[in-house]
Amino acid sequence: MQLVFSDAQYWEDFLPLTFTRPIAEMRCGILTFSERWQKILATTEVSWFTEMYLQQKFREPEKKESLFLVPNFLPTKTVIQQIKELKQGEALVYEDELVAAKINMEGFSLHQIEKMTDIKEELVFFKKPTDLFTYNKEAIDFDFELLTKGKISQELSSTNGFLGNKEDLFIEEGAEIEFSTINTKTGKIYIGKNAEVMEGCNLRGPIALCEGSKFNLGAKIYGATTIGPHSKVGGEVSNIIIFGYSNKGHDGFVGNSVIGEWCNLGADTNSSNLKNNYGNVKLWNYRTKDFQDTGLQFAGLIMGDHSKTAINTQLNTGTVIGVASNIFKEGFPPNLIENFSWGGFKDDERFKLDKAYEVAEKVMARRKLPLTDGDKAILKHIFNEY
Repeated sequence: MQLVFSDAQYWEDFLPLTFTRPIAEMRCGILTFSERWQKILATTEVSWFTEMYLQQKFREPEKKESLFLVPNFLPTKTVIQQIKELKQGEALVYEDELVAAKINMEGFSLHQIEKMTDIKEELVFFKKPTDLFTYNKEAIDFDFELLTKGKISQELSSTNGFLGNKEDLFIEEGAEIEFSTINTKTGKIYIGKNAEVMEGCNLRGPIALCEGSKFNLGAKIYGATTIGPHSKVGGEVSNIIIFGYSNKGHDGFVGNSVIGEWCNLGADTNSSNLKNNYGNVKLWNYRTKDFQDTGLQFAGLIMGDHSKTAINTQLNTGTVIGVASNIFKEGFPPNLIENFSWGGFKDDERFKLDKAYEVAEKVMARRKLPLTDGDKAILKHIFNEY
């Protein structure tokens, strides 16, 4: 059966991360929401109900019987069973919002729903970017069990120091860890296929280092941290998520942050995650078009795809950076850096679209991936409309 991921309720709330992807393609824990649900429901037949300009890359649903799903929550075992047992015209509701329904996408309408059942259990629900790092521990725990149950981990090399329960460490095939310290007393640690932890690293879980990614020499990694596939991280990080294909390879601190794909943080880039007055951090909200109180004392950087910082960049607490921005000027840039900013400051010129394509092509070629026509169309739409 076709699984349809819905962006109807929350897409705008996750900007700038969702400028270039549906909600289901965001990473939290070890997996993206899409990967998690495909594994839970044992299906690969997926489509996306999202913004029209994204549908060229993320295919529209076929007009047939489907499981319509809001992807951005962690289900309990009971809820998973409830979803699997849904019949045509039935739906599940959580806190007055529809989260799953068995409907026909032919003449799609919620009027098809004849029976709604309330989910009684409390769920971990992700409604905004800061929720991704706030609940990343819960997501890592969920995915760790999902991915490692019934599997055998590689042995940890004797060159390493280890604290905690060995059952809370899983090392996939081809991964390498030497002369580092690994602490699972504070949370589970997952090292993905062909990932590498270089010498002198200190890992304090929960941590997910995904396939083909690296912790550079001497990195200090505090949980709950997720480094998506084919990324490099050095220096000091605490409670961050990198979706994938991005680098923070050198010294500098980033904490309580979410970074998209194809980003690069230059050497000694530092992002504050705590205000000097210890007050709550405000973040730009694209829906309300103003800065909103997060209710959090710790919140750092939210960074859209294809953005870059120069060496020694300093970012203030609660900075939001859009898509394809380049930050390289002296001093603290503003807390909102628009899409395609060239410099990072208000009234700076825009990064030219053809130059953005050129840089993206070079960056993606290093990972042996093309910048497709679909990717270009998405960037062009963002450039023109946002």
